[in-house]
Formats: sequence, C-alpha cells, structure tokens
Amino acid sequence: MHVHLAGNGKPQKKQKDNEKTVKMLMSNPLSRKITYKVVSNFAKIELMSGVTTIRTVGGIAHYDSKLRDEILKRKVIGPRIVASNEGISVPHGHMAGSVAIAAHNNEEALALVDKAKSQNVDLIKLMITGGVLDAKEKGVCDRAHQLGYKVAAHVESSEGVRVALENGVDSIEHGAKLDDEMIALFKEKKAFLCTTISPALPFALFDPSISNVSEIEKYNGELVFNGIIDCAKQALENDIPVVLGNDVGCPWVS
Repeated sequence: MHVHLAGNGKPQKKQKDNEKTVKMLMSNPLSRKITYKVVSNFAKIELMSGVTTIRTVGGIAHYDSKLRDEILKRKVIGPRIVASNEGISVPHGHMAGSVAIAAHNNEEALALVDKAKSQNVDLIKLMITGGVLDAKEKGVCDRAHQLGYKVAAHVESSEGVRVALENGVDSIEHGAKLDDEMIALFKEKKAFLCTTISPALPFALFDPSISNVSEIEKYNGELVFNGIIDCAKQALENDIPVVLGNDVGCPWVS
C-alpha cells in the first residue's frame, strides 16, 4: 500500500543527495532508459516475491504509470500498479527534486495536479512538510477530487495530520499521535491511515554504529517511530480503517 519503486532499500553509510542523483539519472536518454529498466526490475521483484498489487506514492518522472500500462499490455512482467508518479512537495521539502516536485505556491501545486492528470495517474500524493501544502488555503485536494482522484498525504507530525485532514486528504501516510479533533476529522472525511513501521524502525532501534545515523537523526527517528505506532493504535481503537505499507525503497526496506 506504500511503495517507492525508485529505491533499492540498501542500507546507507551516509545520507545521499537524492535530488542530485535523480538529476543525473534523468540527464540523458541512455541514463533515463537504464533508470526505467531498474524501476521495472524492482516491480518484477515485487511480483516474484508474491506481491500482486502495489500502490506507488512517489516515483521518478512518469515511470510508475508508464510501467503500469506496459504491465497491463503484457509487454513486461510485474504486479498491478496503482500509480501516483511524482509527489507534490514544497521547496526543500520531503523528497523534493527526487520522487516529488516542489510547488512554490498554490497555483503551481494545482498545475502539478493537472500534470498528473495528463499522465493518467491513479491517485495524487502530497508531501505535507511545511509551506504551501501545510497552509490553510484550499485548492489542491479540491482539484484532485474534481478530477476523480483520491489524495494521499505524507504526514509525520500531529499538526500535519490535522491540517491534511482539514483540507480533505483521503489517506494519511505514516501518521502521528492523534487527539480527539483529529479522530473526529478522520471519521468526518472518511479518511484512512496507511501505517508504515518499517522505514522508521532502523533509525529508532538500531545502534547508530549499524544504522549510520547521527544523534539528531536517531532522536527524530524515535519520535517518528513512536508517533506512527501511537497513530495506528489510536486509529484501530476508534474504528478508523488502517492499511499497512512497508515504504519499500527506503534504507533497510527492500
């Protein structure tokens, strides 16, 4: 329910500059062809591992929807794909420049929704990390819903959960500790939670000598990990639908 086909999940000794890497991969026809082949192979591995349907929530260019269509036409082997292609983020926001595009204002975000429509995606992915997408100005979810799309939102803070639900997202990806208002919003909006324990676990529980994270990254990892668990427990206790995503592609998740 929460997959990124652009990553291999290998542990990292240091944080990589994902934006720089993707820019290099997309710099010429040959590297783009190789990158698409890698994405296609990752999808095939999912199927060979027994996964018959994946929901991608942030990828490189339009490769997820392109691969979805080629699989449906039996040109390549892979699982059924529910594709979002690139997510919509903010400048310097979560995965901006790699598997998401930064929107500097509401108009740019709306234009990115229309771009996704032109690529025939199956859902819209937002990275709720501050700036325009955390603002109270409405429009992005409204436009997506007008076009018939569900909206998934990357959220790892309680305030982000509240703002995302208020603005009409259909699913909270990851999650954070909830209060009564947020629980009520989940039910009012008929939203669901896609909980993802796997990617935060190494940061929170592994010794830094193994995970290769800094003291600050470990501290933040523990906050996120505990918030995700609290959110899942609260959702289940309050009859909010919960699905499980492994966030494959993140370090230590393959």
